Amino acid sequence: MADDFDFADKVPPSFDRVGNVIKDSGSKGFNPGLIVLLVVGGLLLTFLIGNYVLYSYAQKTLPPRKKKPVSKKKMKKERLKQGVSAPGE
Repeated sequence: MADDFDFADKVPPSFDRVGNVIKDSGSKGFNPGLIVLLVVGGLLLTFLIGNYVLYSYAQKTLPPRKKKPVSKKKMKKERLKQGVSAPGE
C-alpha cells in the first residue's frame, strides 16, 4: 500500500506556480488601484483647496455686491405699512 503513493511528497506543477505567484505578489510594488485612488484623491484635494484660496481672495479684494434698486411701487407699499402717507396723496 505504501508503494502506491510514491509521489505523495511532491507538489503538482500547477499548484507550485500558484505558490510562487502568491510569494512574488508582495514584492512587485504598489497596487494599481491604490495608485488610481491616490491620484484621484490628490486631484480632488487640490481642487477643493484651490477653490477655498480663490474664495478667500475674492472676499478680500472684490467690493461688496450692490443691492437691487427697490421699485417705486414697493417703496409706496412699505410707507403705507409704516403709516407714512406717500407724497402726492
